[in-house]
Amino acid sequence: MGGPGDPPEGTPEGAPGGGEDEYRSVVFDESFVRAARLQEYSARERMADHAPAVRRRPALHRGLSRQALLLVLLIAVAFGTAVYMGVRHPYPAPRVQAAEPLHMTVIPLAPQSAVPGSPDAERLFAHSPAAQFRVGAEGITLPAARRTAHFSESQVVAALTTAKDYLVESSLDPAVLTGGAVRSVRVLLDPQQLDQFDQSFVHPATDGRHAATGWLIRFDPTHAQLAGRNIRVQGTMQAAEINSDTIEVSADHTLVYALKPTGGDAKARASLFTVRREMTFRFDRDDLRMHQAVLVVSYVQAGPLACAQDAADHLQPLLAGQTAKGGGPPGTNPYATGSATALCGTLATSAEPKV
Repeated sequence: MGGPGDPPEGTPEGAPGGGEDEYRSVVFDESFVRAARLQEYSARERMADHAPAVRRRPALHRGLSRQALLLVLLIAVAFGTAVYMGVRHPYPAPRVQAAEPLHMTVIPLAPQSAVPGSPDAERLFAHSPAAQFRVGAEGITLPAARRTAHFSESQVVAALTTAKDYLVESSLDPAVLTGGAVRSVRVLLDPQQLDQFDQSFVHPATDGRHAATGWLIRFDPTHAQLAGRNIRVQGTMQAAEINSDTIEVSADHTLVYALKPTGGDAKARASLFTVRREMTFRFDRDDLRMHQAVLVVSYVQAGPLACAQDAADHLQPLLAGQTAKGGGPPGTNPYATGSATALCGTLATSAEPKV
């Protein structure tokens, strides 16, 4: 070991060694100077402060500096946060269960006599059971919303509002009713139902799964057109929690349309067409956040229609003065699997305007 006069890092390279070397006491390298515990004040400092000739320097710190320790601490905290977020991230896990397909029933209602008509559509409404119905979306009223065991009041309101938007777009939008647009309805559906929805319009069928008229109301544009946009509506809605992850909204509405022949005389008589829609929507938390719905049940009664007319793609109403032709609904093949039984009903005379 070096003596008290040795530099901290040993004898400088190239310096003569040995205790008898007369220059040993005056040879210093940079490490020796840095290690010195005393530091001489300058002459100016001594004159100004009347300080002693030397001052003691702080002890040389060994190990990591404060900045290095802080950096190590920050890295450790960031790593721990990343691990925690990977285990307990705030985003909900993706849904595993597939959305239930829509079950639909469309029942034509055949009139017992000629369809009543009038040049004045408002006169027809005034003399029908729809006289006190509200006009348009005002007839689709939301019930009072209350929180449930697992859903807040705002989430219940979101479910009811989305269901109402679907009803408005699918049964009151003139672009949809005339057999054209479907996008405004499509965007309100859960993505897992879009394949079934698209298939219903590419290849409509009366199989209880793929009737376009089960998703929305639309008339054959080559056959009938709206005689006025004052569609009369009345019905009810209610929301209920069916489990901790799902809200169900039930809607039951009657809609009455004034129609006249397409391209006919401006003085052509108008007639009323009535649709009863009972629909069930379901929402999970993803649907509520995305303003989308799963439509699980669609039960439709519509008339006046001919029972023999295929109502899967468009509705072809019987107009003023027309009568239902003889014959029942399209035949049902009991040997065909996956098909639904064709249904047809009779439109009560009390449901028609008195003109």
